Amino acid sequence: MLNLTRGILGLVLLVFVLAGCGKHDDVEEFNKPADYWYKKIASSITNNNLDKADTYYISLKSEHAHSPLMPIAVMLLAQAHIDAEEYLLANYYLDEYNKRYGESGSREYIDFMKLKASFLAIKDVYKDQKLIMDSISEAQTYIDRYPGSEYAPLVNTMLVRLSMSQYLLNENIAALYERIGKPEAAKIYRAKNRGSAVELGDITPPKKSIVGKIFD
Repeated sequence: MLNLTRGILGLVLLVFVLAGCGKHDDVEEFNKPADYWYKKIASSITNNNLDKADTYYISLKSEHAHSPLMPIAVMLLAQAHIDAEEYLLANYYLDEYNKRYGESGSREYIDFMKLKASFLAIKDVYKDQKLIMDSISEAQTYIDRYPGSEYAPLVNTMLVRLSMSQYLLNENIAALYERIGKPEAAKIYRAKNRGSAVELGDITPPKKSIVGKIFD
């Protein structure tokens, strides 16, 4: 009986010890140096744990908003989310960079990265119609704003691909309306292609997607 009682007490003690260890592991970290959070962000990205990296960024931002490591961390996270095809989050960090650190020298590159992220986010021309139209507008704005940019050739390529997709989408919708006996609706969609940068005869429908191999 005494041995049984000792065994139960030992088991209870073990449970408390393990519970204490678990609580210790889950204790929220705070008041750490900026390089501590930066290393945590970099390590989490290396381990493909972007949720953790985002959390560590919040800690870095709240505790060391003016650290010189902040802009580096923001760009690191932006690129990591692009690589992970998480383009909305990538654009969040790019906007954050422009808002906090954007200067005339860096804004050209950041705006290009934002455009690239929006372009890569387009997966289905039927579901992403608004994103296509917004990206066309942004690409045209970029070319007007940075006419001599080293990224202009890539932006022009994106603009052509986007315009092709928009043209084909309008043409396909017009053809559908014609097949179901609604010629007036077909005219509306064909009218949208007037003044387009591309013509139907110039377009070869892409085998993959509008992204193609621009960034492969």
